Amino acid sequence: MRKGIKWTLTVVAAIAVAALLRCCVATSYLIPSSGMENSLYKGERILVNKWSYGLRLPFMSLWGYHRWADSPVSKEDIIVFNNPANLKEPQIDQREVFIGRCIGTPGDTLLTDSLFTVIPSEQNAPDQKFLYCYPRQREAQLTRLLQSLGIPAGSLLGQDSLNNVRSFSRYEYYLLQQEISGDCWVKPLMPADSTSVPQQLVVPGKGITVEVTPRNITLLRNTLVMHEHVDARIKNDTLYINGRPTRHCRFSKDYYWVVANNSINLSDSRLFGFVPKDHIIGRASRIWFSKEEGSSLFSGYRWDRIWTKVR
Repeated sequence: MRKGIKWTLTVVAAIAVAALLRCCVATSYLIPSSGMENSLYKGERILVNKWSYGLRLPFMSLWGYHRWADSPVSKEDIIVFNNPANLKEPQIDQREVFIGRCIGTPGDTLLTDSLFTVIPSEQNAPDQKFLYCYPRQREAQLTRLLQSLGIPAGSLLGQDSLNNVRSFSRYEYYLLQQEISGDCWVKPLMPADSTSVPQQLVVPGKGITVEVTPRNITLLRNTLVMHEHVDARIKNDTLYINGRPTRHCRFSKDYYWVVANNSINLSDSRLFGFVPKDHIIGRASRIWFSKEEGSSLFSGYRWDRIWTKVR
């Protein structure tokens, strides 16, 4: 009888410790798509460090948002966060979980195109992928080139009667250019508005005043309504806050601009806007499982990636 009680207490204690670790130290997250390649591959499992920016206390429905040992998010961190745009679920920590790379912190000024895609520099988004096209009859040749260069082929993202479309990072495209002698037949697939003039986008933060412009007015209005809980409306191209027209906004929270590595994946700030600090769960820390899709039970393991830091 005593032995049975001891075993029961041991099991209960183990479950309690596991639950405590998951709530207050680290949790596992499955990479659901190819949006973060080449940093993370679809199907990989990672550990999320909940203390990276201070521990966001669990069970927010009981006592609201509190964070112990609060610290700022750094640029280029890959962060895990709750969906900022899911207004159907009132409790932040119950919303679906996303992952992305932070490239804009409070007060930063980003250069973006008309679709709010951040124009990369040599200092940011080194693994960000862009779309490229090439003749359909070159598919087999491209496959051989990718294999020789050690570049993951990924999936075919589109095609028409003449061309196929795939995505590559700037470095991968550089390697292809060097390998293809003469005129490179892999070409950037430029967006239709590529000739538009880049414009500035200021990332809001606590106590920071942001100027309202025709370009950011909708983004600011949505942020004020969803996360600042302010009565904000747009009338005749003018932003009204609590019934008064304004040309400047002031914010009570810190916000971040988060992007996917793969530009074709729109599940980032281009879709849901700024990510408030209270939505951030933690930083992607280490890969603890990595296996190629479609491989058998005993093959396809990426041993060189298992337990490596997420970068």
